[in-house]
Amino acid sequence: MSGTKLYEGKAKILFTTDDPDILLSRYKDDATAFNALKKGTIANKGEMNCAIASHIFQYLETKGIATHFIQQISPNEMQVAAVKILPIEVVVRNIAAGSICKRLGLEQGQPLKQPLVEFFYKNDELGDPLITDAHVAMLDLATPEQVEELKQLALSINQHLQAFFDQCNLILVDFKVEIGVNSSGKMLLADEISPDTCRLWDKAIADPTARILDKDRFRQDLGNVAEAYQEVLKRVLAV
Repeated sequence: MSGTKLYEGKAKILFTTDDPDILLSRYKDDATAFNALKKGTIANKGEMNCAIASHIFQYLETKGIATHFIQQISPNEMQVAAVKILPIEVVVRNIAAGSICKRLGLEQGQPLKQPLVEFFYKNDELGDPLITDAHVAMLDLATPEQVEELKQLALSINQHLQAFFDQCNLILVDFKVEIGVNSSGKMLLADEISPDTCRLWDKAIADPTARILDKDRFRQDLGNVAEAYQEVLKRVLAV
């Protein structure tokens, strides 16, 4: 049973449970983009993302990636380990898309020579700015050891997700993750892995718009957003 609401974010609500080490995460149908400047809803998104994230968390656990996932208990709810989220969004890019194209003048769809790990400061008022290791140290967001562990963990997650989505006939363009630290000081992959947090392109489609199967369909008003999420769900559950 859920208890007190601890936190409500753009895509999920966290509740306490009878066990202080376990929280309940409830996925919402709300959709936001551009730091919540654009808002809307996607039909059944909460249930679809909860199912996708549950499946992928369990897959990553088999590959040695520790996550906060415990179990899915309803179509849009899962039990997760209580963690303290580091105030750093970790983004891994395999192909140039989105903000990096504007920042560095890269062509949309340009493959990167190697995966790129970027850090963004989790601060809505500041617009989640890009930060360096030096900024992390200056703001005391994480220790140098944690920064190095974040980078290595992100690259490991990327390797396994690329292999997983390849089986889904999807290209993993980029993704963001949030990392939490449990009461023992161990880093756990938290938040979610879903079309909300990943750019996913259909490998079989060359058209740059038709191949998009992620939240960019909402960001760019491309239509068929729920259908794209449903297609991802179907492919993920088939692996």
